[in-house]
Amino acid sequence: MFSPKYPTPDTAPATPVPAPTANTPATTTPASAPVPVAPVSNLPVVQLTPGSTLALVGGGTAVVLVVGAVLVSLLLAVAITGVSVAVCSVVLRSLVKDLHKHR
Repeated sequence: MFSPKYPTPDTAPATPVPAPTANTPATTTPASAPVPVAPVSNLPVVQLTPGSTLALVGGGTAVVLVVGAVLVSLLLAVAITGVSVAVCSVVLRSLVKDLHKHR
């Protein structure tokens, strides 16, 4: 059931090449340059199985959630700092105003 099924080899007869006769000059084909062979890579082949694909998706999701939480916490820290500076400035302005009134 799981064994591969190979097609039967092509059994068509080879077309005969006509031999040159006295009336037709023989044509010679120039020798072509050898085709360079690609070097064999020594790197291991990565095969993705359904389990490894699921692990990659889960890991990517975890990274996105962690980065998002860090960015949101940084934004919240900046917002809290801005509000606290604003409150401090209002309090200081009020103190300075009261200081000038009592003179």
